[in-house]
Amino acid sequence: MNRQKIWEENIRTLSIAMFFLVLTVLVGTAGYMYINEAYSIVDALYMTVITISTVGFQEVHPLSDTGKVFTVFLIFISFGIFGYLASAITRFILDGVFRRNLKDYRIVRKIEKLNGHVIVCGFGRNGKQASLELIEHGEDVVVVDSDESAIERVRAFSDLLFIQGDATMEEVLDMANISEAKALITAIPNDAENVYVVLTAREMNPDLKIISRSSNSQSDSKLKRAGADNVIMPDRLGGQQMAKLVAQPDVVEFLDNILLQSTKGVKLEEVSCQDLSGCFVGKSIKELNVRNRSGANIIGLKDGEGGYIYNPSPELMLEKNYHLFVLGNKEQVSSLRELLLNGI
Repeated sequence: MNRQKIWEENIRTLSIAMFFLVLTVLVGTAGYMYINEAYSIVDALYMTVITISTVGFQEVHPLSDTGKVFTVFLIFISFGIFGYLASAITRFILDGVFRRNLKDYRIVRKIEKLNGHVIVCGFGRNGKQASLELIEHGEDVVVVDSDESAIERVRAFSDLLFIQGDATMEEVLDMANISEAKALITAIPNDAENVYVVLTAREMNPDLKIISRSSNSQSDSKLKRAGADNVIMPDRLGGQQMAKLVAQPDVVEFLDNILLQSTKGVKLEEVSCQDLSGCFVGKSIKELNVRNRSGANIIGLKDGEGGYIYNPSPELMLEKNYHLFVLGNKEQVSSLRELLLNGI
């Protein structure tokens, strides 16, 4: 039985117990008023409460034999109802449903406050790997999956936030705070669902960077037409990787070591020149003197037209619409960012 069904069953049990408790109070109040005309509605309610709670206070007015028999009957009935209610509350707590739903509520509140986070739709092999890699790089990640077992796997990672629901639905993506997200990865095994996710996400946030998984090469163009910025085919990438490990094993291992271990040592990062200090505008990479001043190396760049330049010449002039690809450790990359920003 999944968590939602357990929650619904426990709520139903608690509701039934509360219904009978309220019904007993109403019957007891009406009974005391009927048996003894001296009882007002407040007196009758008071007598009912002290009777079913067995606190042992004295009667408001002396009881007749009929009143005493009614009181005994009320006490026996209340024992059964309180026992049923206590059992329902205990089960509610022991099942952990209340605690989990409280935790889920807190997670929803955290998601509402996020800005610049990444939404990952689907927590299968690819979605899980993408989520953990993003966490390694210090990104805030919200996982969206409709499968209960997948959400249970997400819970094992304290750094991951989650929404259980269908990612093709606008209200679910809205719960994931898509309007404030910077990127979305859809890694659902079904290509048709990925197309729906991409269409919905692109409509809700036109500036969102969207990366989609694709199982079929024919889906590539459909996903891009739907609004995906990049389409990844895991099977094709896996085959290419295996072939390159045969043809260029050392090169592949070298690059993998840089990319996969980037948070622990050397990093390959993108550094924008958008906030380039005025003293460097129109100056060459040689004049920037990157290697000596920061320790980092510029190994490539992306120009304003989307073209890539590998191993750029030292004479290349810097422009604000350039994006540099820099190799270095955390301190060296930070030093380069400071250099570009402040010119020092």
